[in-house]
Amino acid sequence: GTVALVQGAAFAQSPAPRAGAGQPTVDTTPVTPATQASGPMPDKTTPSGRVLSLAAAEKAALEAQPLLRAARAQTASAEAAADAARSPLLPQVVGSATYSHDWGAFRTSTSIGGTPTTTGSTGSSPLSNQFNIWSFGLTATQLIYDFGQTTERYGAAKDTAEAQLFEERVTRLQILANVRQAYFNARANKDLVDVAQETLDDQQKHLKQVEAFVQVGTQPEIALAQQKAAVATARVQLISAQNSYDTSKAQLNQAAGLVGGTEYDVVDEEEAHIDDEDEPLETLVQKALAARPELANLFKQQDAQQATIRSAKGAYGPTLAASGGASEAGLTLDTLTPNINVGVSLTWPLFQGGLTKATVRQAEANLSNIDAQRDLVDLQIQLGVNTAQLAVRAAKATIGASNDALVSAAEQLRLAEQRYATNVGSIIELDDAQVAYTSAAAQVVIARYSLATARALLLAALGRT
Repeated sequence: GTVALVQGAAFAQSPAPRAGAGQPTVDTTPVTPATQASGPMPDKTTPSGRVLSLAAAEKAALEAQPLLRAARAQTASAEAAADAARSPLLPQVVGSATYSHDWGAFRTSTSIGGTPTTTGSTGSSPLSNQFNIWSFGLTATQLIYDFGQTTERYGAAKDTAEAQLFEERVTRLQILANVRQAYFNARANKDLVDVAQETLDDQQKHLKQVEAFVQVGTQPEIALAQQKAAVATARVQLISAQNSYDTSKAQLNQAAGLVGGTEYDVVDEEEAHIDDEDEPLETLVQKALAARPELANLFKQQDAQQATIRSAKGAYGPTLAASGGASEAGLTLDTLTPNINVGVSLTWPLFQGGLTKATVRQAEANLSNIDAQRDLVDLQIQLGVNTAQLAVRAAKATIGASNDALVSAAEQLRLAEQRYATNVGSIIELDDAQVAYTSAAAQVVIARYSLATARALLLAALGRT
């Protein structure tokens, strides 16, 4: 965003419209979902006469920006993972049905819940006997207690899902900040196009004066050559400004997730004054720490990691579970024998090569990492708020100075034009005055939208949309 602004300021011969100059009238019809398919809506200064407002760009970003859609999908995935982590706490029921055709002198089968039975015969060959074995069963198991392994794992999954929800909010905040920066960058470049156009108009007007003076012999021919070069330079700068404007709109399309070209205009909008933008830094930092979703995300990650540690420590104890089943088995479908069984199992992994201890250490190290990340984010938030507030202050001060410089440069250009028209001044003096006015006008544009961008960054730093 700032690169394009700096490039726009680099050509000092691209001023903003002089004081009192009218701004082009634009159609402020907002972009609607129906129009997004063919790209954003521009205004009457473009061939299609469509405009894109800041509100429409933000709305489009919240609906279609791929990064935000991906974040929402990750949240849904985390919520599904939490549901999956809860499933071992509920009864597990499994149905089964088997059929086999066996050959052999003896056949030992154990139906679900039944006792082993041996079937055999004395045939001429061990494989002369054939058996059809049918079995149908239903089993159920229920975890009774495992020292918090499963419950804490479920709690960790829920905390992770909530952390991802805050991460989605972080993405939303970043996308809105990017859209606003891109929008104000495009808006500044649009005004710089007006600056370049006015410069070209002025230089062409000066060219007609110089041609007239050269024809009557009151000015040397070198003055005409110099002015023609100034006109050509102004034309090149206008082309460059138009390209910067189109490029900034393409960047805006990317930030807002809009599909289409750049045949539209942006509306003359600025970021509104923030009520507490001039409050002490410490006050703003405390507000940011309370509102930023990054910190809420890390707090939930801490909760999830603490639950993971408790779950890992639960592996030091046994697991108690109950089971039950019912089945029918037999050699034919009309001779099935029913069986029912119930049981309780206690499983205790006495030695796993240090697996549980290592798992606990890993989880504790991950928790320490999250603690460090939280401290780092605290520092980053403080820096972000401080930087944005200083940028707002500097931009507000720059606007006043830039406006004063523009008034002085406009008066200087007016006097230089008068002096040249009366054959008192030189073409060099006139060109210098034009360059000074152009530079001052460009600075006014940059200062104005630098303030809008700084306020957008301050909103993001405070965790607000």
